[in-house]
Amino acid sequence: MASGSFRFDRFELDPDERRLSRDGATVELNARYFDALALLLRESGKLVTKDRFLGDVWHGVPITDEALTQCVKTLRRQLGDDASNPRFIETIPKHGYRFVAPVEWVEQASIEPVAAPGMPATPPYAWRDFVLLGGAGTIGAGIAGAIGGLFYGFVAAAQPPESGGGASVLFVLLWLTVVVALVGGAGVSFGIAAAGFARRSWLAILGGALGGMAIGGIVKLLGLDAFSLLLGRSPGGIAGAPEGLLLGGAVGLGAWLAGRRRSTSMRRRIAIAGLAGAAGGVLVPLLGGRLMVGSLDLLARTFPGSRLRLGPLGALAGDRDFGLAAQLVMGGAEGALFAACIVGTLLRARDRLNGTA
Repeated sequence: MASGSFRFDRFELDPDERRLSRDGATVELNARYFDALALLLRESGKLVTKDRFLGDVWHGVPITDEALTQCVKTLRRQLGDDASNPRFIETIPKHGYRFVAPVEWVEQASIEPVAAPGMPATPPYAWRDFVLLGGAGTIGAGIAGAIGGLFYGFVAAAQPPESGGGASVLFVLLWLTVVVALVGGAGVSFGIAAAGFARRSWLAILGGALGGMAIGGIVKLLGLDAFSLLLGRSPGGIAGAPEGLLLGGAVGLGAWLAGRRRSTSMRRRIAIAGLAGAAGGVLVPLLGGRLMVGSLDLLARTFPGSRLRLGPLGALAGDRDFGLAAQLVMGGAEGALFAACIVGTLLRARDRLNGTA
């Protein structure tokens, strides 16, 4: 299609130059809001559903209902429109929005305006979005690691070791858990964020699973080699690719489900993600795998000289020692915390990107 622009009332939107103007003066809009207005213009007179906005403007990345509401509110303010008596953007309750003003498409070399045809697709999912969302999810994973590390550290430190102090146990467990969570969370988060390039939100499940599997496999391989090199033996049952695949897929599922519940509150959406993560965390030990605390317990058992004792955690689940029941309880808690923190920060980052946070 030849280059041109949309004209309506006193406004002109040039999709190639990405410029909205009123009587020749530029009207400021951020990139997402510009894309939303462009979508409404090229579908002038037609209902544009919330799912259509999600797919064409946000490219399947989860956003809150408030983000879309704020987007339309900003467009109305910049156009001088009134929601109660719309001249441009009409709200269709519980369905979406419709652009109601007459729109003309004016080709660059044309003198007479013509009816507006379909406009070129909105710009592809930006690398900026990918980096922002992946980084936000990684930070969320680090927060989950800090919470879990503090809990495990205080439990372990409460049992006086034969030598050394409890403070050192707390410090080591805290930073070890944070580092592992950051590395694993980066793989899962960037895997979920990569789904935006395909504009298919359900691919967040696959992206999270593949990201978790890749990082889990690499970390386990390096960890086992390091143990063998330094200590002459290695605990082969620590968390690796299979655990990363299951937990990463569960987090991706949580992100997808949270993205589909845009009409619910942020807390409920995070809770949904946490439940998905908990399911993945329980599934891991049921299938014979181990997550963070299970791997720590295995390390302590493999090296008799270890000062680490996690038996008290087993008592919380009714185990005399750290058995399957404890692994199920702790695995579910780890998965829920990991997923809730990652998905929560992903959603917050998306709102911040759109100026609604």
